[in-house]
Amino acid sequence: MNRSKVWAQEIAEGVLIVLILSNIISYVRQPELSFTTFPSEKMNLLNGTSYSYNGTKPLLVHFWATWCPTCKLEASNIQSISEEYEVVTFAVNSGLDEQLKSYMDEEGYDFRVVNDQDGFWAKKFNVEAFPTTFIYDSKGELKFTEVGYSSTVGLLGRMKLSE
Repeated sequence: MNRSKVWAQEIAEGVLIVLILSNIISYVRQPELSFTTFPSEKMNLLNGTSYSYNGTKPLLVHFWATWCPTCKLEASNIQSISEEYEVVTFAVNSGLDEQLKSYMDEEGYDFRVVNDQDGFWAKKFNVEAFPTTFIYDSKGELKFTEVGYSSTVGLLGRMKLSE
């Protein structure tokens, strides 16, 4: 077997191991929730509007922070999903509204954001690691929880399964 085939095989095995380990870590770190349906309360969004989930289509709920390197890598994935599905995000301990608006503008993101300045929503969802993503089905029932980086393809697949 030539060297390039050996390297390719070792790389493939390494990627597989990383994927398996990241799924195990995500499973172990997923928050315990005392509720299985998304809260019906009205939330104030960064753009000045309010949001409440009506439970008629799948919903991706994403907790992130501007200071989180993994969140920065994943943000474009969340943007992509928000163009096709209902998404609401919570920016945790990420500064004042103006700072967060500036960050969103600089990065070119326009997904829904609740500024969770004091961590109220993160506490309510028992989020301890960032990013953390919850996916609710079209009835508002929790279907998936992911802690850590999620690819666009992985998120799209989970959203499709939640329809």
